[in-house]
Amino acid sequence: MRLSRRSLLTAGTAAAALTPLPAAAAARAGEPRARLRTGFERLAADGYARLDGRRVGIVTNPTGVTRDVRHVVDVMHADARVDLTAVFGPEHGFRGTAQAGGSEGRYDDPATGLPVYDTYLKSGQALADVFTASGVDTVVFDIQDVGARFYTYIWTLYDCMEAAQLAGKRFVVLDRPNPVTGRSAQGPVLHPEFATFVGRRPIAQAHGMTVAELARLFNGEFLTAPVELDTVLMSGWKRGDFYDASGLPWVPPSPNMPTADTALVYSGTCLFEGTNLSEGRGTTRPFELLGAAGLDGRWAAAAGELGLPGVYFREAYFAPTFSKFQGVTVGGVQIHVHDRAAYEPVRTGIALLVTAKKVWDGFAWRPDNWIDKLTGSALVRTMIDAGADTDEIAAAWQDELETFRRVRKQYLIYK
Repeated sequence: MRLSRRSLLTAGTAAAALTPLPAAAAARAGEPRARLRTGFERLAADGYARLDGRRVGIVTNPTGVTRDVRHVVDVMHADARVDLTAVFGPEHGFRGTAQAGGSEGRYDDPATGLPVYDTYLKSGQALADVFTASGVDTVVFDIQDVGARFYTYIWTLYDCMEAAQLAGKRFVVLDRPNPVTGRSAQGPVLHPEFATFVGRRPIAQAHGMTVAELARLFNGEFLTAPVELDTVLMSGWKRGDFYDASGLPWVPPSPNMPTADTALVYSGTCLFEGTNLSEGRGTTRPFELLGAAGLDGRWAAAAGELGLPGVYFREAYFAPTFSKFQGVTVGGVQIHVHDRAAYEPVRTGIALLVTAKKVWDGFAWRPDNWIDKLTGSALVRTMIDAGADTDEIAAAWQDELETFRRVRKQYLIYK
């Protein structure tokens, strides 16, 4: 991780340019909180002045909605003040019809007639060529993130910023809340040699940032050359706010992220994608239900004995309707977070891996060592295989995490 001279020089000017309106100040204790306004709401309230005279394309998905659940594409398309000419769909697609690892391809949107371009698995010059072919001069980004490094939308953000710079396009990020708060960064930091689409650059597993803050970080630390970046900030959001404090509707950002509760556990339990256990896909509680054929109540008991903060583990049995163990009744645990302020999702995920391996002799990593891509290095896998406990594993990533936290601090906008 480098702290570039450019980032230090630009951090002060960017902070001045990007300072939220006075309404963003949190209410004093005992006073009512001002209603949160998203980046899109503030953009629209200003009459789309930042997009005046621009040919606009937007990177978005079903989460790009207004408070009354109208899609921002439909709203902008109907507004003569915006020249919206293209839409760019990420993984799962613009309208969200594709499962994990899929997209919707190139088509014309039936509702608006706008051309929809596929960005999934495109990056660099190939993605820059898509932006050029679309004829836009400004690319807008409006997608709800969930706060985990391996959730691919933040890397769609990164790839689109890089491509916009290569194509000479302006880039505008419309901010939305981090649903699991922006209090702190947690977990291991990606090692560059393990970079994939579930982690392009060295950030923590739970980054604790909003997409606008991440955009500033990417621009200052990781892009070879900075893109012309504008961020439209939220007002009324505090770093300690969970999603329900926003008053916004929850729209699943992907098919297996049905609720904000899912996001709360995801940065830890998504690690089970790297094992032969079910991570709960094919159930109504993905990433909260975990299990495998042959597991039983010993796992919940072992996890419960650790006394992890803010969480209980219930012995559970379920039959996934798709993905691992489709149609097979498996045993495992359901995670019940009872104190989300105290809950530590990454540490809990590691503890569940450690205990699953201890109580079940059928435990195995995915043969491709996908766990290394999710955790960002071979450290977690090799330490668990060597018999390390949760405390030892967490201690091993603290130095790199502290380095990331120092860099991260330069790009935080909200209090």
